[in-house]
Amino acid sequence: MRRCPGNETPVTGSAVSGSKPLKIGDIEIANPVFLAPMSGVTDSPVRRLAAELGAGLVVSEMTASDELANGHRMSRLRCEATGVGPHVVQLAGCEAHWMAEGARIAEAEGADIIDINMGCPARHVTGGQSGSALMRDLDHAVGLIEATISAVKVPVTLKMRLGWDDRTRNAPGLARRAEAAGVRLVTVHGRTRCQFYKGEADWDAIRAVREAISIPLVVNGDITSYDKALAALEASGADAVMIGRGANGQPWLPGEIGRRLKGGAAEAMPSLATQLHYVRTLYEGICALYGLRVGLKHARKHLGWALDVAAKASGAPAPTLKAWRQKILTSEDPGLVHRSLQDAFDDFAWSAAA
Repeated sequence: MRRCPGNETPVTGSAVSGSKPLKIGDIEIANPVFLAPMSGVTDSPVRRLAAELGAGLVVSEMTASDELANGHRMSRLRCEATGVGPHVVQLAGCEAHWMAEGARIAEAEGADIIDINMGCPARHVTGGQSGSALMRDLDHAVGLIEATISAVKVPVTLKMRLGWDDRTRNAPGLARRAEAAGVRLVTVHGRTRCQFYKGEADWDAIRAVREAISIPLVVNGDITSYDKALAALEASGADAVMIGRGANGQPWLPGEIGRRLKGGAAEAMPSLATQLHYVRTLYEGICALYGLRVGLKHARKHLGWALDVAAKASGAPAPTLKAWRQKILTSEDPGLVHRSLQDAFDDFAWSAAA
């Protein structure tokens, strides 16, 4: 079981401050807090904002290697660079040929690092024998890793889970073989595939992976605060943490935690005015990336998360939040969305001042 603080009181000191720089191959990483690849979430505007706000590394949403190799437009959009920090493209697939081809294309289009997905639990992914389904056949998994590494000159990393289920927690074995094949960093989500996102991430179980490899290790799962980042690092022995759902609506969170882990002071949550600026930036970026017809719908999840975070921080009552969510998330007019966001955040500010 995890060793996690029972509250969110500040913790003095840092688990990693003063330690040697974290590197992936020859690429030095600014701090040990990464933004996780999340399908349908971490497109380039999201990654760009998180990177600008201090995340040590941001990873593209999972992209099917065969679709990228065959020129699918949405696959290209998923891999779009942010222009801030190292460009990491995460690929998924179950055939060595397509993993190699996808990696070559990603490298040719500017990827600094290729990350291989062997952790996604979604049924439409595992049903095609990709993602975490690959942990049921380590020989095949290693073959895909070797094909990817052979295809490119940039560093290749690997993301996985503890195993397919509790009877086959084989992450240490896969990590060991991945390192031998040439993988330069491993990330482990502290659940099995069959857990999906239920229960708690088992950070302690990741220590067996730490003991199996000498390359950098990243712990992932349920890390939503500085205290939890410290607890995850201590329990797992990892070199860095990866934040996924905890950053939804809070693009500043990875950077904030990263600075504290490097010895910085605790930071207050951004003001409502600053949060409004961030969500507007995301909204405009997503609409520009996909075009209005697709972008308006794609942005709604981000608007909802931002409203949830701001309402909670300001103490706005639930009916107020519900009303603003209804108005903003159903609007098809970008101008109205911007005006309504301003009105909503003004409303939240009144709640905070009450």
